[in-house]
Amino acid sequence: MLAVSTEYSGTGDPARSLALLWRTRERTSRKGRPDLSVDRIVRAAIDIADTEGLAALSMRRVAQALDVGTMSLYTHVPGKGELLDVMVDTVHGELAHPTPIPGGWRARLEQVAHARWQLHLRHPWLLQVATTRPALGPHVIAGYEHELGAVDGIGLTDLEMDAVVTLVTGYVHGAVRTAVEAAQAAGRTGMTEQQWWQAHAPYLEKAVDPRRFPLAARVGTTAGREYQGAADPTRAFAFGLARILDGIEVLVDGRTGTDATGTDDR
Repeated sequence: MLAVSTEYSGTGDPARSLALLWRTRERTSRKGRPDLSVDRIVRAAIDIADTEGLAALSMRRVAQALDVGTMSLYTHVPGKGELLDVMVDTVHGELAHPTPIPGGWRARLEQVAHARWQLHLRHPWLLQVATTRPALGPHVIAGYEHELGAVDGIGLTDLEMDAVVTLVTGYVHGAVRTAVEAAQAAGRTGMTEQQWWQAHAPYLEKAVDPRRFPLAARVGTTAGREYQGAADPTRAFAFGLARILDGIEVLVDGRTGTDATGTDDR
């Protein structure tokens, strides 16, 4: 399951982090190894975090993966804080940025949300990185630019545009946690959600007295049979996203009189 520890982006030296993020300075190893670079180090670190979890990440572990001495990494990356910043920025480069984003504002925000959802499923360790002080690298900035473009020109103020993007991406960050935990549970227990439900459902139906817990018994049984599990994270994500977009629609309509479908002309 997800580790409870949290790492924080933006903890490294600002000048060194920004130099790495924007590649304004690339130092050569003291041993002159042409095969060792920031990009190679970062890719190895991401692979470790993806497969072993963020708790396993250390400069020594990265050096082992690259079959080099730990100290040789420091000629390219000052430390773990700076490395984490570049890792976060690098995976954000996987987000597609079609220009212009097709559809009306609602479809555009849906695209933003689903792209973020998939990114976190590929790199679940992102859930352990607090980004209230974000790594201001080229991919993170490009993503922010792209996401703001989803609501540009629809009558919102700059602060409202920022708040809408923050609302949607923050919702994804919270909602995807359940999906990641479900996937990890299946992998670590060897039991799918459906198998878990089939094993537990008969006992739950006997144990939960509908006279004492009428709503829990009725709703829980209906949901469990439909989901064939305790929950359906993908369905819950879609439902919650639709409700958030409904709320944003009220704001947009109040500003511009845009029709209720969210299909503006842009």
